[in-house]
Amino acid sequence: MTFELHPNLIKKLFIADLPLCRVLLEDEKHYPWIFLVPRRPNISRMMELSPSDQLQLIKELDFAQKIMWEEFQPTQLNVAAIGNKTPQLHIHLIARYADDPAWPNTVWDHPVRSCCDEEMKTSRTARLQTLISPSKM
Repeated sequence: MTFELHPNLIKKLFIADLPLCRVLLEDEKHYPWIFLVPRRPNISRMMELSPSDQLQLIKELDFAQKIMWEEFQPTQLNVAAIGNKTPQLHIHLIARYADDPAWPNTVWDHPVRSCCDEEMKTSRTARLQTLISPSKM
């Protein structure tokens, strides 16, 4: 069986493929927001990954968190693996700011959501593609 993205993740913007995870970007201007999706078929929970994949996930999560923290300089960096609406294992990394529309609440069901304009989408995607590459791990 091959790895396929869940339909809820397919429309996200591609950033990179790390050794284990596909990195995707949410098109959201208020919250710099990426996903790490392990490229393994039929995985819903971290405990379903092999022990070596679990360790690799932690390494890639650490790598991505540091990039998000340094690049976006947020007030807080939210990291979550929820899976209620999208059962495929995916880890959210969301840069949060004390003045963002949802602060201090969660972003998932907050009514204020806005896509990036084309310039922001292009520049954010290009910058993250430069920073998040397997050669930099």
